[in-house]
Amino acid sequence: MQPGAVADAIWPVLIDVVWPILVEVAPRVVRISVFIAVGVFLANVAVGFGLVERIATVSKYLTRPANLPDEVGTAIVTTAASTTAGYGMLAEFRESGRLDDTETLIAVTMNTFFGFVQHIFTFYAPVLIPILGLEVGLLYVGARALIALGITIAGVAAGTVLLAGRDGDAGERAAATTPDGGIADASTSAAGVGKDETEPPLAVLETAAEKTWPKLKRIVPRLAVVYVLVTLIVRTQDLESITAAAEPLTALLGLPGASLPVIAVFAFDTTAGAATIAPMIGSTFTPRTAVATMLLGGIISFAVSTFKRSIPFQYGIWGPAFGSKVIAVNTALKIVFIAAALIALLAPI
Repeated sequence: MQPGAVADAIWPVLIDVVWPILVEVAPRVVRISVFIAVGVFLANVAVGFGLVERIATVSKYLTRPANLPDEVGTAIVTTAASTTAGYGMLAEFRESGRLDDTETLIAVTMNTFFGFVQHIFTFYAPVLIPILGLEVGLLYVGARALIALGITIAGVAAGTVLLAGRDGDAGERAAATTPDGGIADASTSAAGVGKDETEPPLAVLETAAEKTWPKLKRIVPRLAVVYVLVTLIVRTQDLESITAAAEPLTALLGLPGASLPVIAVFAFDTTAGAATIAPMIGSTFTPRTAVATMLLGGIISFAVSTFKRSIPFQYGIWGPAFGSKVIAVNTALKIVFIAAALIALLAPI
């Protein structure tokens, strides 16, 4: 085949398939990249200005029982405002050597409840509760809050057990980290030097900005490539068949037959799922079975959301190897705690 003929054959595919995907993915990558940049920048600023020590006075009740360095508290507080920025801070701490892989996994787990908090004000209160009604809405949001809190407490417990005796190691690792680590030199100047020897504010900001750019150059291309590939697969493969896995679960849990189509909708769009089940509450569903159905839809949606969002995001932040560990831990804990919530909701009173 002549080169011209190959180009003629490929060009329509690029126009019809690849270009729409690039248009769809580009804004998402830009938005996430901005939040990552903010998180990494704030991580360096927080350490450079010594804010870690101030935030630690509040977050130490979580970080110290988990035997984690104080700066993890900064990422946790940031997560309540932006999950992506909080993850960016943790990625920076790991890259700099202030957190090892085990500590990072525990910190990510502890972030769960604080990542949930922001959704209360941006989605659950203004959108979901009005759709479901006050009783069912509060019961569902309360169940999700307890699930997130349980995962965070599990993270603290894991740190207490797995990191016992290691709480002093973080400072030694920070002191040994080279300037290329990004944060270690700034934290050393903030924590180990007198206030009169700390850098001027403008210098701290400039240093933080300089250390942010190399991280973005490494993370953003990887993020964009994975997002494009995942979106291409989603466009060309049938992922909705995965909701068929819910049928034996609904039968096992004794949920109404109408729960299956609700779960199918809920697994792909939470708002549409809530709108689907709302008219049937009180007739087909009790408040408890309605919430159980939506939680079950959440379990089924993990397979879809993990593939469409978590893999590109986590691989972009951490790389495939460690990103896979983060996804595995997050998914396993969510399934375990949602299953516990289902048992509690459907247990005979």
